Amino acid sequence: MASLIPRPASRLASNVLTRNCRTQVPRYVSPFLRRSFATPATESEQPRLRLGSIAPNFKAQTTQGEIDFHSWIGDKWAILFSHPADFTPVCTTELGAFAKLKPSFDKRNVKLIGLSANDLKSHGEWISDINSISNTTLSFPIIADPDRKIAWQYDMVDAQDTTNVNEKGIAFTIRSVFVIDPAKKIRLTMMYPASCGRNTAEVLRVVDALQTGDGKGVTTPIDWTPGSDVIVPPTVKTEDAKKKFGEVREVRPYLRFTNVGP
Repeated sequence: MASLIPRPASRLASNVLTRNCRTQVPRYVSPFLRRSFATPATESEQPRLRLGSIAPNFKAQTTQGEIDFHSWIGDKWAILFSHPADFTPVCTTELGAFAKLKPSFDKRNVKLIGLSANDLKSHGEWISDINSISNTTLSFPIIADPDRKIAWQYDMVDAQDTTNVNEKGIAFTIRSVFVIDPAKKIRLTMMYPASCGRNTAEVLRVVDALQTGDGKGVTTPIDWTPGSDVIVPPTVKTEDAKKKFGEVREVRPYLRFTNVGP
């Protein structure tokens, strides 16, 4: 008879919820994916990397020796960009393109550093392939991050595709870009899935936009390139803008253009 007595609705709902949760959450979740399933933040989680926050420092082995990241940046700008793995087709084309553009980044006082989730021996062999395929000489360092420690620190993993893991259940890295200024602040980030190659010209363009904004006290409109018109910030009065920049073209009181040269 006891089996015919209905259980309280709240208890029933609780059991149903428990069963549903069991079917939705994987039995094993790699530490690199736990953030997706975590509730309140814990000390073991990586920090939230927001624009304007200090880029986490780390020590790492690279193809050009061991580095302390902040010391390596010094008084320059830096671009840290990640790759899922060595000897992968998209990554190979990207690194070849960055290697060819390195002189342009040098002119802008920007240092390049890559990261891939393999060891130094693999990196060295891969660089030979990159140089041969792209007819270039890759001369910036690549970080060895086989355990994804730096990738986790910088949140360079994909929570949407939890099948994108190695045989140990560790998530592969995605294509992240971090633009870091001489004060070690994160100024801009870009995140691409592993299947989508980056645009190196756009990375160079946003560096120009950030440096122009810092140096001239302006903002940049859509599709801006060096030499084209910039925007007078809303905090600057038109009279003051004319004194500072000369000619100011007012489209609306809140939208005013000027030119600060190349």
